[in-house]
Amino acid sequence: MSSPRDAALKVLRESAWLGREPAALAEELLAHGRLLHLNTGEWAQAEGDEDRGLVVVISGVVHVSCQAAGQRNVLIGHCEAGAVLGHATRYSGGPRLVTAVCAEPSVVLAVPERGLDEVASRWPTLWRALATSAYGYTRRTVRALAELISLPPRQRLASRLLLMATSQGGTDEQVVRLSQQAIGEMIGVTRKTVNAHLAALERERLVTAGYNRIILRDPRGLRRIADS
Repeated sequence: MSSPRDAALKVLRESAWLGREPAALAEELLAHGRLLHLNTGEWAQAEGDEDRGLVVVISGVVHVSCQAAGQRNVLIGHCEAGAVLGHATRYSGGPRLVTAVCAEPSVVLAVPERGLDEVASRWPTLWRALATSAYGYTRRTVRALAELISLPPRQRLASRLLLMATSQGGTDEQVVRLSQQAIGEMIGVTRKTVNAHLAALERERLVTAGYNRIILRDPRGLRRIADS
């Protein structure tokens, strides 16, 4: 059975933003950071926080939200293993942009600013890796905004499910680990509307909806709906 450190190394090395870098870079980040075990409802970071370190999800599900007009807290996404929550804000030009709250027991890697500087002094490509992560986050955000503006609810739901899904090893199926209420908040519709469209997608054998879990049985079919 692998240790928490070994599991964290595997996640870092397989992440989209760090996977192309030398394996030793992941080891350095882990050596200069701390693995934090958080319970459901605990915050991994807060919007407006001036902390300048790096926060990476190692396991679990973390909901990401931001404050809108009228001090309304709006759920805008979720992060799973390998995702970067907090970038080094000294280089991005401002405080944390989002609040991240654990939707289930989770583990995050927190690397302080000083640790990042020490790692980067030996591995300057760290900044390239972080830029890759930031670009990916921006790209997903822009895409989600465009879909929110332009697509009707059925197509919007299909597209967002594909965007949020994670692959299951050894199968073509993908899984979204979110409640219907949370998905509705993200795409700007009610839970009732999400439920109705999911029921239709189930009848078409495209998905199977369960408690806080939606299995994508036919991702290609969902893509055809999203693009229609």
